[in-house]
Amino acid sequence: MHPPSIAHPLALLCRVGFEPDLIEELKAWFHARGAAVTVDSVQPAVVRTGPTSAVPRLTELVFARDLMVVTAELPTLGVKDRITPIGAALDALGPFSSLSVLAPDSEATKPLAPLLGAIDARLQARVQPGSAPAAAVWMLAGTHAVVGQAPASGGARYPGGIPRLKFPREAPSRSTLKLDEAFQVLLTEAERNALLRPGASAVDLGAAPGGWTYQLVARQMRVTAIDNGRVDAGLMASGLVTHLREDGFRYRPPKPVDWLVCDMVEKPGRVAELVARWFAQGWCRAAVFNLKLPMKRRFEAWTLALQELKALTGKGFMVRARQLYHDREEITVAVVPERPGAPVGTGAARDRPSRQSEKRGLPHAAAPTGKAQRPGAPVGKGSTRDQPSRQGEKQGSRHAAAPTGKAKRKR
Repeated sequence: MHPPSIAHPLALLCRVGFEPDLIEELKAWFHARGAAVTVDSVQPAVVRTGPTSAVPRLTELVFARDLMVVTAELPTLGVKDRITPIGAALDALGPFSSLSVLAPDSEATKPLAPLLGAIDARLQARVQPGSAPAAAVWMLAGTHAVVGQAPASGGARYPGGIPRLKFPREAPSRSTLKLDEAFQVLLTEAERNALLRPGASAVDLGAAPGGWTYQLVARQMRVTAIDNGRVDAGLMASGLVTHLREDGFRYRPPKPVDWLVCDMVEKPGRVAELVARWFAQGWCRAAVFNLKLPMKRRFEAWTLALQELKALTGKGFMVRARQLYHDREEITVAVVPERPGAPVGTGAARDRPSRQSEKRGLPHAAAPTGKAQRPGAPVGKGSTRDQPSRQGEKQGSRHAAAPTGKAKRKR
C-alpha cells in the first residue's frame, strides 16, 4: 500500500446537490491546516481534490458519504476489456483485505448497476483477507474508473456510505430509517451496546406519527413522545410509550433520561440551542437529532449550529454529524458521552411538566443490546396509513411541536 506521506488526489462521494457544501467544507479543512489544495466537482455526487498528503478522517466531514485515496485513474477504458487495466491498478496497490466496486449515487450512474456486478465478480479473487487496508473501484462512467484505497483512518462503514436497511412494515413512517442509520453510522459498536439498552428511558421531541419512537421501542426502551399530533396506535399499544401533547421547546422531563431524540422542523440554530440546554441541565445522557438546513449555505448553517454544541466537547461529550443516506435537506447529529457507562444526568431536572409525565416510571435494565427487535405488541397491523410511500414521506410523515404549541408537518 502507498504510504500516507505520498501526495495523492482524493475522491469523495456525497448526496446529489450537496457538492458545493462538501467543497466548502473541504476547503475549510485544508485551510485550517495551511494546505493549498484544489477542490472541485465536475460530476453529480462526486468531489475531487488535487494531490495531497493531508487526508481528512471521514468522521471529520459532515457532507461526505465516502472517501478514497486515488492511486490510479482510468478515463478511457475499453468496453471489451475493463478488467485487465483495473486489475493492474489494483495489483499496484499491494495486498488488500477487501474490495468494493460501486458507482456514485446519481440518476446518471444507475444504468451501471449490471456492469458493477460483473466487474465485482471478476475482481474479488484478488482480495487477500488480513489486516491490509480496503481497496475500492469507483466507476464514474462506463469507461471511466478511479482506483484507490480507504484512508489510513478508515473509510465508510458501508460502501459508498449507503446502508441497505430494511423498512419495518410495522413502522408508522419511513423516517424511522433515519434514526436506524444514525445508530449504525454515528455510534460505535461499544456505544450501541452500552447506550441502546432495553429498559432505557428516552424522550422523542416532535414524535408524531412515531417513526423515531418505533426504533426506540424496537430496542425495548420506554419513550415519552412529545407532539401535538397523533402517535401511531400500535406504538401506544406496546405499553412502552407515553404520549404528551406538549410543545417540544417548552417540555421539561421530570427526571433525567438516557436518550433525547428530536426531528422537529425548525431553524438549525434553535434546535442546536435546545439540545445544548438539555445537556447543560443534565436532562439527558445522549442525543440524536436532525438539523433542517437551508437550500443554500448549508455548511455555514451547520458551522453556526455547531457553536451551540461546542461547549459539550469540553464536558465529557463527543459531537458527530453526517449527511446520512436517508437524510434529505438535513444532517443528523449525535452527542454521546466519552464514557458510555457513566450515570445519566449530572444536573437536576428542575422544570417539571404535566402530572401525567411525573407519574410514569422510567426503569433501566442491565442487559445491553444495540440491535433493534420487533416490538412485542403488534404495531399498526392492518393499517395502510402506517405504511406510507416514499412520496408520502417527501410530503411530510412526521410532525414537530412549534413554539405556539401547534404541530408542523415533517419532511
